[in-house]
Amino acid sequence: MGAAMRRIHVGNALSAFGLGFTVPYLYVYVAQVRGLGAMTAGLVLAVFAVAALVVLPFAGRAIVRRGPLPVLLAALLTAAVGALTLGISGSAAAVLASASLLGAGQAVMQPALATMIVDCSSAETRSRAFAMQFFLQNLGLGVGGLIGGHLVDTTSAASFTLLFAIEAAMFLLLVVVMATVRMPHAPRIEGAPAAGRSSWKQLLGNRAMVQLCVLGFVLFFACYGQFESGLSAYGVEAAGISTSALGTALAANTLMIVVAQFAVLRFVERRRRSRVIAAVGLIWAVAWAVAGYAGLGLGSQEMATAAFVSTYALFGLGEAMLSPTVAPLVADLAPEGMAGQYNSAFALVKQLALAVGPAVGGPLGASLHAPYIVAFLVFSLGITVLAVRLGRQLTEAQDQPWLAKSRVVARGGAPVSADV
Repeated sequence: MGAAMRRIHVGNALSAFGLGFTVPYLYVYVAQVRGLGAMTAGLVLAVFAVAALVVLPFAGRAIVRRGPLPVLLAALLTAAVGALTLGISGSAAAVLASASLLGAGQAVMQPALATMIVDCSSAETRSRAFAMQFFLQNLGLGVGGLIGGHLVDTTSAASFTLLFAIEAAMFLLLVVVMATVRMPHAPRIEGAPAAGRSSWKQLLGNRAMVQLCVLGFVLFFACYGQFESGLSAYGVEAAGISTSALGTALAANTLMIVVAQFAVLRFVERRRRSRVIAAVGLIWAVAWAVAGYAGLGLGSQEMATAAFVSTYALFGLGEAMLSPTVAPLVADLAPEGMAGQYNSAFALVKQLALAVGPAVGGPLGASLHAPYIVAFLVFSLGITVLAVRLGRQLTEAQDQPWLAKSRVVARGGAPVSADV
């Protein structure tokens, strides 16, 4: 890694640390510590999603016009102000306004950092760069949540003020770190579409990108959108899982990602990206089947708990396979200079899925147990079908970038550079 990429990875870790530091305790802070009630706390969580949906359509255009670094710095400053004011807000209006700033800043960080990774990597190194990003994000979230949990005290508003102040300090520290980054020209790979205007019309005209967005929506809807809503509700209501076992399951998911990420990378980076995504759909279908077994009550409670924890671990394995696959593919589908627009569009799709997923999965998982499992098992198989169809739209360089490079070398020519 070059100096720029190292700073970008530090940025990913710090932003994830700040997020993990406060988000798990946001509901308790608003509803109980500030005494604003469950309704306001629910609105705060909704504001995060709404703020992201509002700013992301404009973030891509700003990244294309101004570059990812200035946009990232503006997002960090916005998030820092939001975090700091959230820690001292005492009224519902102030809490909602602060949450909107924090949510907007955090939403724009994702495509800005992703575009910086694209600009500082080549087709050969991009999968590893995004795998490292995902690894550090999960590590930062886990460490942040662990430390934050030891600092908070539900009887003291000051402890939460300290928590949000530390999060704001993380964002400001990240401003200092990222301000020193020297960004190179955006690299490209052979086979990417020709450059086009910075517009949503151009993006929607890219059939492969549209198919990838549809696939991405199903991916996030059927996995991330269920973790803390439908799947956890199903575990408690149908499988009798305790709250401590839910925590163990979430820890198993993170542990699987941290342990398996680079071992999985060795497997996926020499295989067709579309086939890897298709395999993830099959793995997740098995995960939903295991979750279904946990809720049948055929064995002991210990067996049901083990099956439920295994479900989260299997999801983690799929996530580790996706991290070096999907994000580089978004970058390689983007015309030259349009990576910011494409990253923002894909981030918007992710936010939509994360907003719809809990709303649909929560009630299903809590009350309609068998239909819930069957529906999401079908969604997982749908991921496999959509991935195979996407593979037919991809060029060889997009689906197998390593093969395009090795063939040029085998012919005796120079390796395909990232600028082609």
